[in-house]
Parts: sequence; C-alpha cells; structure tokens
Amino acid sequence: MENEQNDNVNRDELIMQQQRDIEREISDTIPLVSEKLPVNCLNAEYIGDAVFTSKIEDLSAKYSHLRRTRPDGNCFFRAFAYAYLEHLISNKEDYDKFRQLGENSKDKLVQLGFPSFTLEDFHETFMEVVKRVDPSTSNPDILSEQLHKIFNDQGYSDYVVVYLRLLTSGKLQEEADFYQNFIEGNFTIEEFRHQEVEPMYKESDHIHIIALCSALGVGVRVEYMDRGEGGTVKAHDFPEGQTPKVFLIYRPGHYDILYPK
Repeated sequence: MENEQNDNVNRDELIMQQQRDIEREISDTIPLVSEKLPVNCLNAEYIGDAVFTSKIEDLSAKYSHLRRTRPDGNCFFRAFAYAYLEHLISNKEDYDKFRQLGENSKDKLVQLGFPSFTLEDFHETFMEVVKRVDPSTSNPDILSEQLHKIFNDQGYSDYVVVYLRLLTSGKLQEEADFYQNFIEGNFTIEEFRHQEVEPMYKESDHIHIIALCSALGVGVRVEYMDRGEGGTVKAHDFPEGQTPKVFLIYRPGHYDILYPK
C-alpha cells in the first residue's frame, strides 16, 4: 500500500514537473505579444488541411496582418488590451474618454466592495501604461514601439491583465442577474468570478468578453476559425451593434490580434 502511495506521489510530481517544463518552454520561446505577421503565416500550421486552408484564404481577404499572443490562458485579455491601446495611439478622442474611464474605474470597484489596497498597485500600473500611449506626447511610431516593449515586459503586461480581469469581475457583480443567464453549470456569479475570472491563466469565454466590452464601452469583433461548415470564418461582434475597434481571431482555446485591410 505504501509503495502504491509513493508511486502515485512520484507520478503526480512527474506530471507537475512536465507541466512546469512545458510552461517554461512556452515562456522562453513565445513572446507575450509578437511582431506583426502576414495572416497567411497561419498556413504553416495547417499544411494539407483543406478546411483551415480555405478559411485562412477567407480571412486573408479581410485582414492583412496578425499578432500572436502567448497561449497562457491570459491571451484574450492581453490581446484585447494591446489592440485597443494601439487603436488609441491614433485616436485622441477615444483616448481621452478611455483615460477618464480608467481613472474613475478604481473608485467604482471599491464601491462594489473590492478592497482598495488590493486594487492600488494594479490600477496605478494600468494607468501608467495608458498614459504611456497618450497621442499628444509623441508620434504614433514611437508610441507603438513603446507599447510593444511594455507588453513584452511580464511585470507591466501581467498587471494590465489582472486589472482587466478585476474590471470584468466588477461588471459581472454589478449586473449579476443578467450575467447569471450565461453561466453554465451550477456556478453562482460569485463563484464564477472568483474561480474563472479573477485568477490569472484562466481562459476566457463569451461571458468574459461581453462583460469587459460593456464595462469599457469598447466594441470587439472576434473571427471564429474552427472546423465548422463552409469555407468562411464567422465573425461575432461584442456587444452586438457596436462598431468594433478591436479585432481578434479565435481558434479553439486561443486569441490573437487581427489587423483589417
């Protein structure tokens, strides 16, 4: 019996070690956010796959480039933040509104019951990143370069992700009756927020996207590339009817950033 328990422990340790090795390899080889790449670079992943090849062709007709994000469970939040801040670099009016919303967001979360001391550092870093892309401070090329550097700095990048997760959680709490309808299984809103939204490395679903877009007033178009019928990629706008400012591609379990032609 003791040997069996030891075998189980050793097996568990081995699995955990393998997991850590995989995570280390991912972090060593894949940047948090890549440089811009042509959309047809996706073909290299689907050689000989007629379904995906035709869908990549369809996507290439609408989008010129993409940026890959690290597949670490935070890809939706990281892709969203990068893409929207990149949009703000050349849109002063949108920038001013977003900066004001960002400044006020901490007080709103405190009113919802989030502890101020928990929010302080994350909000401060989030606003520091927002201020670094102020269109009135420099030309777009320099700000874009700066944004790319910031988002590939794990400290800054992860703090932005954490703060967006908290804003998403706050929106779910604020409109709990509405969002409860979207939750599968027996989760309460409270459980879902604490287990599936606030922790890092938890993957995002429709409910995360709808809540974040609503909290920030930002439209997002997600292009879904899967094995669904037809040779076209289906687009979904969040919230419905709002002009998208952020464009993402979703492949099962992962989001990257897209650039319309």
